[in-house]
Parts: sequence; C-alpha cells; structure tokens
Amino acid sequence: MATDAEAQTQLTRKRYNRIAWFYDRMESLPEVFFSGWRGRLLARAQGKILEIGVGTGKNFQYYPAGADVTGVDIADRMITIAKRKAAERGLPFRLEEGDAQDLAWPDDSFDTVVATFLFCSVPDPVKGLRELRRVVKPDGRVLLLEHVRIDGPLMGRLMDWLNPLVVRIVGANINRRTVDNVRAAGFVIEEMEHLGPMKMVKMMIARPDKARSDEGGKP
Repeated sequence: MATDAEAQTQLTRKRYNRIAWFYDRMESLPEVFFSGWRGRLLARAQGKILEIGVGTGKNFQYYPAGADVTGVDIADRMITIAKRKAAERGLPFRLEEGDAQDLAWPDDSFDTVVATFLFCSVPDPVKGLRELRRVVKPDGRVLLLEHVRIDGPLMGRLMDWLNPLVVRIVGANINRRTVDNVRAAGFVIEEMEHLGPMKMVKMMIARPDKARSDEGGKP
C-alpha cells in the first residue's frame, strides 16, 4: 500500500501526464513574459548541467551552445515531447523520467542544476531542494525561476483560498513560500530578482551549504 508521500507523487505524475499534450498551448500567454527570464537565467548555466522538471523542453532554446544537459521529469508524456523537441533542434541532451525528490545521481555530480517553475508542484519541495543540494558540486550553483505566494495580506489569503482548486486542475500550488524553502533546504541565495506582477516570480542563484545537516525544514 502506497504511503501518503508516494500517493502524492503518483498523483502529480498523473496530473502532468494528463495535461502534457496541451501544456505548451495552455502556457503560451505567460511565456510572453517567461521567455526573457528563462534566457537570462539559462545564460548562467555552465559545466555539467542537470535540469529538474524539464517538462516539454521549454528551456532548450536558451541553453548556451554546446551545453552538456541531462534533463528529468516525473511525467513520461512530458519527456516524450521533450525528446521530440531535442531531436528537432539536434540537441544531444539526455532526457529521462525521474523524481526531483529522489534523484538517481551520486553526490556532487553536477556543476549547475536548473529548475524553472517546478517547486510549485513537487509534493515535498524541501525534500526536492535538498536533493538538488546533494547532487550539485560544492562550488556549483542552482539556478531557479519560481512563482511564489504574494506577501500582501489580501492577495496572500486569496492565493491560499484558490490553491486547492488550482492544484486539482493543473497540479501547481500558487501559494508556496519557495524562497523560505530554498533556505530551509540548505542553500545560500547569492542573487535574487523580484519579477512580474506584485513581484510574484523570483529568479534565484543559490549555492549549496554542504556543511549543513538536513534536519528541520517544512513542506
């Protein structure tokens, strides 16, 4: 019998497989804004790169030429679309199904780890972020682009109220406190930009604090 955590992970996989075929069309409008932010973030990727939550491959066009990229996603239908896009662009990326909360690679495997608009949907975001900290090298960096809960009392409460409905429809939580979660997972945020309406999108460059234990944290 699956544990609650396993059940939540299976449900997330099911939700994103369900919307994979129209995911790009569904997000075409916000991509007008996101595309520029993706480009600025991915220009910082270097060395051996791991992208978590690669989805349908929205970031592929923004990687530096010759980038050495491994990409994983929890939804196999997303990976199928991403593989097709990589083939069309002639990109030799390694793409496979995988769970951000339980990565297959040894400690200190990558120079750069990338995640864009991912930690709104990882069932246990702190656990997933700790996995990123584990697989990135001590002198490596994690590049994040995430939407978060707005701090304002009215909008914050509204996002809390709407969140169960949004999760049920598209699988994403709109009220995650991802900046706090990044720090709780053992990262030092070196750079952060506040983007979009009411600063609800954060672009972060974080380095791992490898000396920190994994005690504590919050979902």
